[in-house]
Parts: sequence; structure tokens; C-alpha cells
Amino acid sequence: MKINSCPNCNSTHYVKSGIINNRQRYKCKTCNYNFTVNKLGKKIDEYYVTKALQLYLEGLTYREIERILGISHVTILNWVKKYNIKRLDNNKYHPTYKILNSQELGIYFSNSENIKGSGVIVTELGDKYMVIKWERFKT
Repeated sequence: MKINSCPNCNSTHYVKSGIINNRQRYKCKTCNYNFTVNKLGKKIDEYYVTKALQLYLEGLTYREIERILGISHVTILNWVKKYNIKRLDNNKYHPTYKILNSQELGIYFSNSENIKGSGVIVTELGDKYMVIKWERFKT
């Protein structure tokens, strides 16, 4: 784990000073402050948090988002709770989605039958694109 500066005086002049609770301890040469580096754990890029919440708002289930982004459905559920995300319940429409590369996306939109009578949104998903389409339930 790399540190940048002393948390007390922001000096970059420090030396190793033993191990405490299985974590490296450092001593600042400027202010003689002893410190350890906090373990950050696994962080997920904000892009994926935003994308997961966007897909949730578009009507996808937690498990569908998990399959698409490769992030646990429980993590996504926790983000929805953390950011207090609410989506409207609309039982007249249901979303379907496709993941396409740029060439497939062009072909998809060149056929007007693919989008006739439905709402469509396209969102970037890494190096591909996701097309989310809402169709009215047939009663």
C-alpha cells in the first residue's frame, strides 16, 4: 500500500517504523508523528455505480444488472438504498435490452421495425452499447 504524505503535517519525508496489527507503521521525519495507512478495501469505479443506478431506473432488475456489469446484485441493492433511488412502477410497459457493438447498433437502427411503437434509449457500456426498449404489454 502506497502512502503520499504524513496525515499530520503533509510532509513526504517519512520512514518505516515497525508493524502494528499486521499493518506497516510509519514515522514522519518532520513532525515525529507515527501513523499507519488505512486499508481502503475494494473500490468500484464511480462509472459502474452510475451505470448500475441508471439501468435500475430504466427498469432492469438487480440480477439483470449483475449479469451485464458483473457486480453483485446485493451491492447494487445497497447502492439503491444508499442513494435513496426510487423508480416509478409502470405496469403497462416492460423493458427488454440488447448489448451491441457499434456496427450492430447501426444495423439495428437501420431497420425501422426494431423501434416502431416503442421507446428506446441507448447507453454506453464499456466498448459496447446497450439498447433498452420499452414495449407496451399486450392485453
